Amino acid sequence: MKACKLFRAGDRPVLVDEDAALTPLCSGDEREDRQFGKGLHKEIAALQEMLYAEHQRKVLLVLQGVDCAGKDGTVHQLFRKINPMGLRPVRFDVPTVAETARDFLWRVHLQVPRKGEIAVFNRSHYEDVLHPIVYDRIDGPEAGCRYAQIRDFERTLAESGTTIVKVFLHISKDEQRRRLQDRIDDPEKHWKFDPEDLKHREKWSEYHAAYEKAIAETDAAHAPWYIVPADSKPHRDIAVAALLAETMRGMSLAFPAGDPKLAKLRVK
Repeated sequence: MKACKLFRAGDRPVLVDEDAALTPLCSGDEREDRQFGKGLHKEIAALQEMLYAEHQRKVLLVLQGVDCAGKDGTVHQLFRKINPMGLRPVRFDVPTVAETARDFLWRVHLQVPRKGEIAVFNRSHYEDVLHPIVYDRIDGPEAGCRYAQIRDFERTLAESGTTIVKVFLHISKDEQRRRLQDRIDDPEKHWKFDPEDLKHREKWSEYHAAYEKAIAETDAAHAPWYIVPADSKPHRDIAVAALLAETMRGMSLAFPAGDPKLAKLRVK
């Protein structure tokens, strides 16, 4: 399997539909790929147990992508083996009146991981530099100010013991069309369909330009962006699992040292 560093966004990310169909981490053998994914899930679960036991550091996984990119599906697949006590899944929807009355990062800071936790953001603070820009609700200077605040926010998290991984799930326009149509055609998936998705689809180019800008403005060694080709759901799941496993592996996690006072303790 190729290294996960293949997906690093770099200084000038360019999102083109052709790249969305790439599957560099898949072998082409369905059984082999499934076993590889299961192995990654078990490894993440073992690493998470050490993170929870250590109770000092935290992990934040940010998932972004256009509608139907597979954020929910990724979360479902990625953490199927994990102890839920050490997981904080958070979905950021349209801000409430109470949230818009405060700075845009207020609601996000409330959800950052605690010591020993993995937090996964299904959408995130980046929504506040995507939708407002695409729909001309903020201008260039305000956008620049928000990018700076995000950089400061993520640096603060990193300096206080949070390891950050940010993933853009990259699907093509054709694949999004197929997934939207599937939701429309299947009555059991109507609950997934939001008419607003069609409105956002009309601004496909604007959204991708906004994503390219946001990624370029906020990619950093302590808060790296990864662009994962996601037209293939199996590849998407394997790639994100591999990125998270590689990241947590690099943290050199370990269980706390044993207590010598317990050496002679016997339970009666």
